[in-house]
Amino acid sequence: MIRKLSILDRSRTRRGHPAPQALRDTLELARTAEQLGYHRFWVSEHHSVPGVAGSAPTVLAAAVAGATARIRVGTGGVMLPNHQPLVVAEQFGVLESLFPGRIDMGLGRSVGFTGGIRRALGRDTGDADRFEEQLTELLGWLDGTQRAHPEVHAHPAEGLRIPAYVLATGEGARIAARAGLPLVVGDLRSRDRVSEIVRAYREEFRPSAHGAEPYVVVSGTVAVAATAEEARRILIPEAWSLAHSRTRGSFPPLRPAEEIEALEMTPKERELYEGALTGHIHGTEDQVAEQLAEVAERTGADELLVTTSTFDRTALLDSYARLARLTGIRGPADPL
Repeated sequence: MIRKLSILDRSRTRRGHPAPQALRDTLELARTAEQLGYHRFWVSEHHSVPGVAGSAPTVLAAAVAGATARIRVGTGGVMLPNHQPLVVAEQFGVLESLFPGRIDMGLGRSVGFTGGIRRALGRDTGDADRFEEQLTELLGWLDGTQRAHPEVHAHPAEGLRIPAYVLATGEGARIAARAGLPLVVGDLRSRDRVSEIVRAYREEFRPSAHGAEPYVVVSGTVAVAATAEEARRILIPEAWSLAHSRTRGSFPPLRPAEEIEALEMTPKERELYEGALTGHIHGTEDQVAEQLAEVAERTGADELLVTTSTFDRTALLDSYARLARLTGIRGPADPL
């Protein structure tokens, strides 16, 4: 069993609950995660996605850290090709200064997913190829070793120890290994692929000042409920949103499961929808425990980063509570 559990929340909007409410929901979930004993709580970066309110992760991370007291807080992740490394270093320096010992710097290599977004950001697809160079520069701003701009310093970040994590697959995982950084990899619907990426990362890992040994975080959707059918219903809103995005080009706000089950779908929509429902870890507590044991055996993961989104917030919070219980993590009020 993977004993260290964390959450990545994308601040998904819901039908009748627009972006401001989605951000407030993220803060509520972070407070709940802390009480349940989750290890860290991360937020994401998405630009011009109608169904996602999380567009400014360092700003949102500051709000999450301010709303909690103990849980680690970070980004899953800041998409480094979208930003200047100096600015990213400065932002995390401010976060670490305000919330010492609680901040994680999760970094990804994606750029905007449409040409229009990339143009608005002043980036193109080729910028992702500079990720390793940017990562090296960013780490240099933190430890004071960068020499490209000898008269410039990243205050207040320089000299602070801010753990960095690389969200990546394929070549990105190799970049994490060469840098000696922890790897975050998903999703768990493709467990053979995840296992292969983890194997290659471990084989190529080079010890560094950031870590003496490989550290693997696997991420994916997990839904736990009293029955397998109730757990499956948690997955339905996000599955439909994914199918919708692949047929119509944008993520819509999440809708209630019962509305989606009543929809008339085209054959293509039905195929995509059913595909988006398969492969996730879900079921009763016993069923999920069995699936997590398999993931642990296949990947040797040090940590599980749960990325579940759904319309029914009560069901979502209950799922996280059940997951905490079945894995044995403890909240601050629990007995030792």
